[in-house]
Amino acid sequence: MTHETMSQTAPDIIETDLPSRLDRLPWGRFHTLIVVALGVTWLLDGLEVTLAGAVASALKTSPVLRFSNADVGLASSAYIAGAVLGALVFGWLTDRLGRRKLFFITLSLYLAATAATATSWNLASFIVFRCLTGAGIGGEYAAINSTIQEFTPARVRGWTDLAINGTFWVGAALGAGGSIVLLDPHVLPGDWGWRACFFIGAALALVIVFMRTWIPESPRWLLTHNQPSPARRIVETIEARFREAGRVLRDDGVRVLRLRERKGTALREVLHALFVLHRRRSLVGLSLMTAQAFFYNAIFFTYALVLTEFYGVPGDHVGWYLLPFALGNFLGPLVLGHAFDAIGRRAMIAFTYAVSGVLLIACGYLFERGSLTVIEQTVAWMVIFFFASAAASSAYLTVSESFPLEIRALAIAVFYAFGTALGGIAGPALFGRLIDTHQRSEVFSGYLVGSALMIAAALIAAIWGINAERKPLEHVALPLSAVSDDQAASR
Repeated sequence: MTHETMSQTAPDIIETDLPSRLDRLPWGRFHTLIVVALGVTWLLDGLEVTLAGAVASALKTSPVLRFSNADVGLASSAYIAGAVLGALVFGWLTDRLGRRKLFFITLSLYLAATAATATSWNLASFIVFRCLTGAGIGGEYAAINSTIQEFTPARVRGWTDLAINGTFWVGAALGAGGSIVLLDPHVLPGDWGWRACFFIGAALALVIVFMRTWIPESPRWLLTHNQPSPARRIVETIEARFREAGRVLRDDGVRVLRLRERKGTALREVLHALFVLHRRRSLVGLSLMTAQAFFYNAIFFTYALVLTEFYGVPGDHVGWYLLPFALGNFLGPLVLGHAFDAIGRRAMIAFTYAVSGVLLIACGYLFERGSLTVIEQTVAWMVIFFFASAAASSAYLTVSESFPLEIRALAIAVFYAFGTALGGIAGPALFGRLIDTHQRSEVFSGYLVGSALMIAAALIAAIWGINAERKPLEHVALPLSAVSDDQAASR
C-alpha cells in the first residue's frame, strides 16, 4: 500500500499522491475502455468530415439542394466555425463543471444535430445543422482530450494520444464505405442516399452514450476543485481493479504533490498563464494548430471536388479513393507514435511537419503540370498524409499537455479554436473557389500556402518546442494551485 493518500498540511493545502499513482499504473483493461469510449470522438469527426466530401456530388445533383462547389465549401466552413465556437464554450465549461458532465452534453448535441442534417431542405438549414454538428464535435475535443490525458500513464501518453487521434481515419473509412453503398442509386434514390449517410453518425453516437456511463470523473480535476475525497475513492477503485486482475502496483517512485484549495480559476489568471507565463508554448501551440488545420481542412474537405473536377471521377465512386487515403492517415500516427515517446516530442514534431510541407510542394507541382493519373495522385496523397496525420495529431498532444491542469480543457479549446479559425474556416471556402476556376495552377497556389504554413510550424517547434515525453503532466506544466515545499513549510 502507498503512504497516506492525502493529508491537510494547512487549512487550505491538500497533500496528495493521486496523480503519481495514476501515472505508475500498468496499462490495463481500464485504460483500453477509456480509449474506446472517449477516443471514439475522433472517429465521429472523421466520419463527418469524410461524409462532407463524399456526398458533395450528391448535394450538387440533389433536386432539393442543388449546391454549387462554393456552396459545398461554405457548408464545410460552417462545420468548422461551429467546431470553433463549440470548443470555446464547452472548453470553458469543461474546466468549470467537470470533464464527465461535458462529454455527455457535447455528444448529445452532436447526435441531435447530425440527425437533423439529414432533414435539410435548403442551403440555410444545411449550414445551421452542420454548424451545430461541428459545435458538438469541437466541445468533445476539449472534454475528451483532457480526460484521456489525465488518466493515461506518462510513459505512453504520446503514443496513446497519437493512436487515438489516428482513429479519425477509421471514421473516415467508415464514411467512405458508407457513402459507396448509400449513394449507389440502385440502393437508394438519389436524394435519399446523402440523407441516410448522416444517420450513420447519429446511430454510433447513440451507442457511445451508453458506453460512457461507467467512466468516472477525472481525479486530477476533482483535486483542483477542492474535492479530494471523491478523487481518492476513484483512484482506489481503479487500483482495486488492477489488483483483482493480479497486477502488482509498485509504490516506489510515487511522488507527493501539494495543491492549494480552490474552486475555480479566474479568467485573468487563465490569460496570464496562456500569454505571459507560457507565451512560448502558446506560440508553438498556435502555430501547430493553425498549420495543420489549414493543411487538412483545405485539402480534405475539397478532396472529392478535385477528384470529380480534374480527374472525372463519378461522385458515387469517390469513396473508393477515400479508403486508401484514410488508410495512410491511420497508419501514420500508429507507426510513428512510439517515436514521439522514444525519440522525443520536439524532434518528431519538427520532422513530421517539415516532411509533410515539402512533399505537398512536390505533389502540387506534378498536379499543376498534369503529370499524375488519379491513381498516382491518390498514392501521393497517401504518402503525404502518412506524415501529416502524425503531425496533426501531435498538435493536439502538444496543446493538451503543455499547460497547467486547471486550464487544460480551455487551453485545448483556445488553440483548437484559434488555429482552426485561422487555418480551417477560410481553407475549404478558399479551395472551393480555387477549384471553381477549373485551373490547376490556382489550386497549386493553395497547396503552396498550406506547405509554407507546415514548414514554418516545423521551424517554430524545433526552436521553442518542449520535451514532454515520459514526464508526468504536473512536471510538464506545474498546476496553478501547486505549493512548493518552502511555501508549505512557511505555513
